[in-house]
Amino acid sequence: MPRLTRAESQARTRAELLAVARTRFLRDGYTATSLDQVAEDAGFSRGAVYSNFRNKDELCQAVLDGIRIERAREIVEIVQAGSVDERLRRFEAWAEAVVGDPGWTRLELEFGVQASTDPALRENLAASIDGITRVIAGGVAMFENAGDIRPRMPADQIAVALLSLGVGLGVFRSVHPELPVEALTNTLRVLVGLPAR
Repeated sequence: MPRLTRAESQARTRAELLAVARTRFLRDGYTATSLDQVAEDAGFSRGAVYSNFRNKDELCQAVLDGIRIERAREIVEIVQAGSVDERLRRFEAWAEAVVGDPGWTRLELEFGVQASTDPALRENLAASIDGITRVIAGGVAMFENAGDIRPRMPADQIAVALLSLGVGLGVFRSVHPELPVEALTNTLRVLVGLPAR
């Protein structure tokens, strides 16, 4: 097997650190996870962590960005499904599986509190939130452009409403998993001009 180049080796180290950090952050939370623990779990020195990430905030931001990208891809797949009913059925199944995930919800909350005290971190997190709302608004626009729906408000406002409801529902479902996701899917239906179920 050929030797890895320096860039390939660094990329592999970064990917391994991110995978280990994701496991740690989702299991133990932001506050309880240290860079030393991540380095030890990954089998690297603390220096390897610092050569890839300036601090714990940057590492956590990278982990959360990765999770958010995965979720955005899942939403894009749902939006590209067949009929409106099929899309809504798949969205509801997705929401049932994802909204309220205890590790992810806690990490988002803890990191949000951390970001609120640091202007640069807050700006980065705001940019991530803007990206999420653009993905949701794009999905709504795809429905609208296909003539499948008649939105009751602009797509960007629907996106903010759904994101806000989803985050709130996620917080509550992380404590009370039996809460139904139908409130989220029915809100989506109403906002895009379809009858609630």
